[in-house]
Amino acid sequence: MVSAVRLDAGPVSREQVTAVARGGARVELSEAVLKNLSETRQHIDALAGATEPTYGVSTGFGALAIRHIPADRRTALQRSLIRSHAAGAGAAVEPEVVRALMFLRLRTLATGYTGVRPETATALAGLLNAGIVPVVHEYGSLGCSGDLAPLAAVALALMGEGETVQDGVRLPAADALRQAGLAPVTLAEKEGLALTNGTDGMLGMLVLALADLHRLLDTADLTGAMSVEALLGTDRAFAADLQALRPHPGQALSARRMFAALRDSEIVASHRGPDCTRVQDAYSLRCAPQVHGAARDTVTHGELVADRELAAAIDNPVVLPDGRVESNGNFHGAPIAHVLDFLAIGVADVASIAERRTDRMLDVARSQGLPAFLAHDPGVDSGYMIAQYTQAAVVSELKRLAVPASVDSIPSSAMQEDHVSMGWSAARKLRRAIDGLTTVLAVELLTSARALDLRAPLRPAPVTGAVRDIVRERAGGPGPDRHLAPDIAAAEELVRSGAVLEALEEA
Repeated sequence: MVSAVRLDAGPVSREQVTAVARGGARVELSEAVLKNLSETRQHIDALAGATEPTYGVSTGFGALAIRHIPADRRTALQRSLIRSHAAGAGAAVEPEVVRALMFLRLRTLATGYTGVRPETATALAGLLNAGIVPVVHEYGSLGCSGDLAPLAAVALALMGEGETVQDGVRLPAADALRQAGLAPVTLAEKEGLALTNGTDGMLGMLVLALADLHRLLDTADLTGAMSVEALLGTDRAFAADLQALRPHPGQALSARRMFAALRDSEIVASHRGPDCTRVQDAYSLRCAPQVHGAARDTVTHGELVADRELAAAIDNPVVLPDGRVESNGNFHGAPIAHVLDFLAIGVADVASIAERRTDRMLDVARSQGLPAFLAHDPGVDSGYMIAQYTQAAVVSELKRLAVPASVDSIPSSAMQEDHVSMGWSAARKLRRAIDGLTTVLAVELLTSARALDLRAPLRPAPVTGAVRDIVRERAGGPGPDRHLAPDIAAAEELVRSGAVLEALEEA
């Protein structure tokens, strides 16, 4: 993990965002950035002293932009903007999300297009490096004019107001700043808008989701292969020559991974040849690479959108190199909102096909000789019957979360902001969907591991066997019923931490 990120005026990488958000990497501003901020600020100072009003510099905001604000009221204007916009409600969002949006807003400030003073950008970096996380609430962003309420909560903390969290302890921002040796910032002209007019919250959640989805889709290939093996399915459908007939890169990668995971399996080898009467496997087995691969290709599209956004400078108005201050609509979150919704559809579909594989292993009519519900003594024991109920309940929730948020819009600001993206909402539901997919794959992992045990004395493939073994370190093997919730939680942690993928790599 990267330990420090140095910001210049250029783009940042997804890996750097994750390092700051999740790894606590320090952030530094280059000397060139500070010099550029100082030079750009001169344009704002000149406009602030002009008699002609300039939006964001000497006027009100949104539907109140028609009012010219006298110079002696502009400090109050900035303070009022932040206080009024920090109007979030609901539970506090995760610290990693707040750190991501703080870092991304700082990156935009570093481009020099926002007109903030060097000391304001430096103060935001100081907040990040001190580990101070402003309390940002679940509701308050419509995804247009940026993630206003979430970013205003951060700006409020910079001013020494509001609440923060540091090392898990919640305390007033003024106290947190004092303990860290940081001084509150008094915002000058344009700085209130510059700190709040960005899509940083939804972009940060997109970047974090992409990192999670790489791990989860790799895990889905693995649990899918274990299910194919446990159900006496064939690996021939995953052969490279068959996959090449439909040249989607994600599909090819998933098929290649599943085929490799099943290599040298005694279980798969046991039903090859003329004695096997089945012509082809069920769709949930045979078509797994097509479904997993479609989700992979959606992730690739999401990475393209994220990388473009990580090279963007989102603010309104922006300060151009020649000194012009121009209004624009780049704060609209549609490009990010659309891909966030698209990813939620892929998550729901991958979970849905995993649940179907799990159900097949539990059904004595379709499981190719496995005991009912994989129970030790069916009738006395229920085995994994209710674990599948839990999985099905999560899949049902994921289908609801797959309904796009970005097709909705609700007018605001006296119809000035009459079409919004709902990108923050799309990002929030994608985070819940990723948690759900983690649970669904954990149940499939538990189920397929037990089913492989029940195929003894035939041995699974080296890869699937290694994964089964690591599951056995956290959850017991076949036997009489026991409390299953801890086993599911342990399997979730194996999926979430990537431990099952490490076992695969070692094998």
